[in-house]
Amino acid sequence: MSSTISGAAVVGGVCGQPIKHSMSPVIHNAWIAAASLDAAYVPFAPTAERFETFVDGLRGGAVRGVNVTIPFKERALALADTASDLAKMAGAANLLLFAADGSIHADNTDGPGLLGAIEAQAPGFEVAAAPILILGAGGAARGAVAALLLAGAPQIRIVNRTLARAQELADAFGERVIAADEAALPDLLADAGLVINATSLGLGGGEGPAVDLSLTPKTAVVMDMVYRPLRTEFLRRAQAAGRRTVDGLEMLLRQAIPTFEAIYGAPPSPAVDVRGMALKLLGEPC
Repeated sequence: MSSTISGAAVVGGVCGQPIKHSMSPVIHNAWIAAASLDAAYVPFAPTAERFETFVDGLRGGAVRGVNVTIPFKERALALADTASDLAKMAGAANLLLFAADGSIHADNTDGPGLLGAIEAQAPGFEVAAAPILILGAGGAARGAVAALLLAGAPQIRIVNRTLARAQELADAFGERVIAADEAALPDLLADAGLVINATSLGLGGGEGPAVDLSLTPKTAVVMDMVYRPLRTEFLRRAQAAGRRTVDGLEMLLRQAIPTFEAIYGAPPSPAVDVRGMALKLLGEPC
């Protein structure tokens, strides 16, 4: 394994606010070390007012690419010169790639990461079998909606603290996506096949969205994009109700694979137990 980097190192990273909780540097640097790459992956925490300036300063490829997390995903897409079809459909980007000519390309690996996590932790779940309820209307929710629609979801319901924000998201995707008020949650949960927390509620151990998950069908799957803690209060309530759960760490790991390939030009080694490493850092049993 390489323990040093040179002046020719390929640099990638992750930017968000806050960012100190991010597990992405641990994941990517473990893959870098396993492949003995002359490379590094580092965290960036631009202020909300300086995000555009931060991204513009990376033009030219000194940093090959950065993952983008809360609260910058929609703003990231707007800064790109080109974008993948999935990023365009989502209206948000979680990956920006910087070319030597100064151009920026945007992509969204959140959706594929979400679908991969569901496949791994809730095998046999059929996206097309029942309506899906998403809590939140930010960039993470947009990526999820795009991927779930492409996977055949019959209807996606968006509930957000601000109804207008949920309606804006629904309007961007067409008739299979609807916005609803929080007061309608009991009815929306009654036939939901999948419930996803796409908000930051629950991060750091706080209370998750105030949703009675026992109102869902017994076959429903509950997912939380938050992964600190791994077993969020939202997922604990789902487990107490006997529902299958999908954690945010698995989604993070799944979306990281195409990100690593895009930045470093090679697939990560499957021999590296990055989930085990992450669980240890989270203080969770492997």
